[in-house]
Amino acid sequence: MANTNKVKYGLKNVYYALYDEDADTYSTPVAIPGAVNLSLKAEGDSNVFRADNTDYFVSVSNNGYSGDFEAARIPDSFLTDVMGEETDATTGLQYEVADAQPKYFALLFEFDGDKKKVRHVMYHCKATRPSVASQTTDTSIEPVTETLSLTATARPTDNVVKAKCCQGDTSYENFFSAVVIPTVAAAASEG
Repeated sequence: MANTNKVKYGLKNVYYALYDEDADTYSTPVAIPGAVNLSLKAEGDSNVFRADNTDYFVSVSNNGYSGDFEAARIPDSFLTDVMGEETDATTGLQYEVADAQPKYFALLFEFDGDKKKVRHVMYHCKATRPSVASQTTDTSIEPVTETLSLTATARPTDNVVKAKCCQGDTSYENFFSAVVIPTVAAAASEG
Protein backbone atom coordinates (compact mmCIF):
# COMPACT_ATOMS: atom_id res chain seq x y z
CA MET A 1 0.00 0.00 0.00
CA ALA A 2 1.51 3.28 -1.09
CA ASN A 3 -0.14 5.98 1.01
CA THR A 4 0.81 9.21 -0.71
CA ASN A 5 -1.57 11.46 1.21
CA LYS A 6 -0.14 14.55 2.85
CA VAL A 7 -3.25 15.01 4.99
CA LYS A 8 -6.31 13.07 6.10
CA TYR A 9 -9.75 14.41 6.88
CA GLY A 10 -13.35 13.32 7.01
CA LEU A 11 -14.94 10.18 8.40
CA LYS A 12 -17.49 8.07 6.55
CA ASN A 13 -18.50 4.54 5.67
CA VAL A 14 -18.44 3.21 9.22
CA TYR A 15 -19.44 -0.45 9.57
CA TYR A 16 -19.36 -3.14 12.23
CA ALA A 17 -19.03 -6.90 11.75
CA LEU A 18 -19.57 -9.39 14.58
CA TYR A 19 -16.61 -11.60 15.44
CA ASP A 20 -17.28 -15.31 15.98
CA GLU A 21 -14.55 -16.32 18.41
CA ASP A 22 -15.09 -20.07 17.93
CA ALA A 23 -14.86 -19.99 14.11
CA ASP A 24 -12.46 -16.99 13.90
CA THR A 25 -14.76 -15.41 11.30
CA TYR A 26 -16.72 -12.18 10.91
CA SER A 27 -20.32 -11.57 9.89
CA THR A 28 -21.18 -9.42 6.89
CA PRO A 29 -20.45 -5.76 7.78
CA VAL A 30 -23.45 -3.61 8.75
CA ALA A 31 -23.44 0.16 8.19
CA ILE A 32 -23.51 2.68 11.03
CA PRO A 33 -24.80 5.80 9.25
CA GLY A 34 -24.25 9.31 10.58
CA ALA A 35 -20.58 9.10 11.62
CA VAL A 36 -19.47 12.30 13.36
CA ASN A 37 -16.13 11.60 15.05
CA LEU A 38 -13.69 8.76 15.74
CA SER A 39 -10.81 9.26 18.14
CA LEU A 40 -8.76 6.23 19.20
CA LYS A 41 -5.60 6.67 21.25
CA ALA A 42 -2.76 4.14 21.06
CA GLU A 43 -2.42 2.11 24.28
CA GLY A 44 0.82 0.61 25.55
CA ASP A 45 3.93 1.32 27.57
CA SER A 46 7.63 1.47 27.04
CA ASN A 47 10.12 -0.06 29.43
CA VAL A 48 13.77 0.96 29.51
CA PHE A 49 16.48 -1.37 30.83
CA ARG A 50 19.63 0.52 31.74
CA ALA A 51 23.05 -1.13 31.48
CA ASP A 52 26.54 0.13 30.58
CA ASN A 53 25.30 3.64 31.45
CA THR A 54 22.92 3.62 28.45
CA ASP A 55 19.44 2.58 27.49
CA TYR A 56 20.64 -0.97 26.84
CA PHE A 57 17.25 -2.39 25.89
CA VAL A 58 13.93 -0.64 25.27
CA SER A 59 10.70 -2.59 24.91
CA VAL A 60 7.43 -1.13 23.72
CA SER A 61 4.09 -2.88 24.19
CA ASN A 62 1.15 -2.61 21.81
CA ASN A 63 -2.05 -2.83 23.83
CA GLY A 64 -4.26 -1.70 20.97
CA TYR A 65 -6.34 1.46 21.06
CA SER A 66 -9.07 3.03 23.16
CA GLY A 67 -11.32 6.01 22.62
CA ASP A 68 -14.68 7.13 21.34
CA PHE A 69 -16.86 6.85 18.26
CA GLU A 70 -19.59 9.48 17.91
CA ALA A 71 -22.55 9.12 15.56
CA ALA A 72 -25.86 10.82 14.93
CA ARG A 73 -27.45 7.68 16.43
CA ILE A 74 -26.18 4.25 17.32
CA PRO A 75 -28.36 1.89 15.24
CA ASP A 76 -30.75 -0.46 17.02
CA SER A 77 -29.11 -3.33 15.13
CA PHE A 78 -25.77 -2.53 16.82
CA LEU A 79 -27.48 -2.47 20.21
CA THR A 80 -29.00 -5.92 19.65
CA ASP A 81 -26.16 -7.56 17.69
CA VAL A 82 -23.23 -6.27 19.74
CA MET A 83 -24.55 -4.95 23.05
CA GLY A 84 -26.98 -7.81 23.68
CA GLU A 85 -30.23 -5.84 23.83
CA GLU A 86 -33.32 -7.93 23.11
CA THR A 87 -36.69 -7.31 21.45
CA ASP A 88 -39.99 -8.45 22.91
CA ALA A 89 -41.95 -10.10 20.09
CA THR A 90 -45.27 -9.36 21.78
CA THR A 91 -44.87 -5.65 22.61
CA GLY A 92 -42.11 -4.67 20.19
CA LEU A 93 -40.08 -3.19 23.08
CA GLN A 94 -36.34 -3.27 22.65
CA TYR A 95 -34.82 -3.65 26.10
CA GLU A 96 -31.45 -3.70 27.78
CA VAL A 97 -30.51 -6.68 29.94
CA ALA A 98 -28.28 -5.82 32.92
CA ASP A 99 -25.99 -8.84 32.67
CA ALA A 100 -25.64 -8.91 28.86
CA GLN A 101 -22.00 -8.90 27.81
CA PRO A 102 -21.02 -6.99 24.65
CA LYS A 103 -19.64 -9.10 21.82
CA TYR A 104 -16.40 -8.55 19.94
CA PHE A 105 -16.68 -6.93 16.53
CA ALA A 106 -14.56 -5.43 13.78
CA LEU A 107 -14.92 -1.70 13.13
CA LEU A 108 -14.46 -0.62 9.51
CA PHE A 109 -14.26 3.02 8.41
CA GLU A 110 -12.88 5.41 5.80
CA PHE A 111 -10.90 8.66 5.92
CA ASP A 112 -10.57 11.01 2.98
CA GLY A 113 -7.16 12.34 1.98
CA ASP A 114 -5.74 14.92 -0.37
CA LYS A 115 -4.98 12.22 -2.98
CA LYS A 116 -6.51 8.90 -1.88
CA LYS A 117 -9.24 7.62 0.39
CA VAL A 118 -7.99 5.19 3.03
CA ARG A 119 -10.12 2.38 4.46
CA HIS A 120 -9.34 0.98 7.91
CA VAL A 121 -10.36 -2.02 10.01
CA MET A 122 -9.86 -2.51 13.74
CA TYR A 123 -10.24 -6.28 14.17
CA HIS A 124 -11.07 -6.98 17.83
CA CYS A 125 -13.26 -4.26 19.37
CA LYS A 126 -15.52 -4.04 22.40
CA ALA A 127 -17.85 -1.15 23.19
CA THR A 128 -19.55 0.24 26.25
CA ARG A 129 -23.21 1.23 26.26
CA PRO A 130 -23.97 4.70 24.89
CA SER A 131 -25.37 7.28 27.30
CA VAL A 132 -29.01 8.31 27.08
CA ALA A 133 -29.38 12.06 26.49
CA SER A 134 -31.37 14.66 24.61
CA GLN A 135 -32.53 18.22 25.15
CA THR A 136 -35.52 20.42 24.59
CA THR A 137 -35.80 22.36 21.35
CA ASP A 138 -35.69 26.14 21.22
CA THR A 139 -35.86 28.30 18.11
CA SER A 140 -33.82 25.76 16.16
CA ILE A 141 -33.27 22.02 16.30
CA GLU A 142 -29.80 20.97 17.40
CA PRO A 143 -29.19 17.20 16.95
CA VAL A 144 -27.87 15.31 19.96
CA THR A 145 -25.28 12.66 19.07
CA GLU A 146 -24.52 9.32 20.72
CA THR A 147 -21.07 8.07 21.66
CA LEU A 148 -19.60 4.60 22.13
CA SER A 149 -16.42 4.13 24.13
CA LEU A 150 -14.31 1.57 22.27
CA THR A 151 -11.37 -0.67 23.02
CA ALA A 152 -9.57 -2.26 20.06
CA THR A 153 -7.09 -5.03 20.82
CA ALA A 154 -5.22 -7.72 18.88
CA ARG A 155 -7.07 -10.63 17.33
CA PRO A 156 -6.43 -13.62 19.61
CA THR A 157 -5.56 -15.95 16.71
CA ASP A 158 -2.84 -13.93 14.95
CA ASN A 159 -2.09 -10.84 17.08
CA VAL A 160 -3.19 -8.40 14.34
CA VAL A 161 -4.69 -5.16 15.70
CA LYS A 162 -5.60 -3.17 12.56
CA ALA A 163 -5.13 -2.90 8.83
CA LYS A 164 -5.74 -0.32 6.09
CA CYS A 165 -5.75 0.03 2.33
CA CYS A 166 -5.90 2.86 -0.23
CA GLN A 167 -7.75 3.38 -3.47
CA GLY A 168 -6.08 1.16 -6.05
CA ASP A 169 -5.20 -1.66 -3.61
CA THR A 170 -6.76 -5.04 -4.42
CA SER A 171 -8.83 -5.16 -1.23
CA TYR A 172 -10.21 -1.62 -1.63
CA GLU A 173 -13.29 -2.12 -3.85
CA ASN A 174 -14.97 -4.83 -1.76
CA PHE A 175 -13.60 -3.65 1.59
CA PHE A 176 -17.04 -3.15 3.19
CA SER A 177 -18.50 -6.41 1.82
CA ALA A 178 -16.48 -8.69 4.12
CA VAL A 179 -13.75 -8.25 6.73
CA VAL A 180 -10.41 -8.81 4.99
CA ILE A 181 -7.65 -10.41 7.06
CA PRO A 182 -4.02 -10.03 5.93
CA THR A 183 -2.77 -13.17 4.15
CA VAL A 184 0.32 -13.51 6.34
CA ALA A 185 -1.80 -13.21 9.46
CA ALA A 186 -4.37 -15.65 8.12
CA ALA A 187 -1.61 -18.17 7.34
CA ALA A 188 -0.09 -17.69 10.82
CA SER A 189 -3.45 -18.33 12.51
CA GLU A 190 -3.87 -21.62 10.62
CA GLY A 191 -0.48 -22.95 11.71
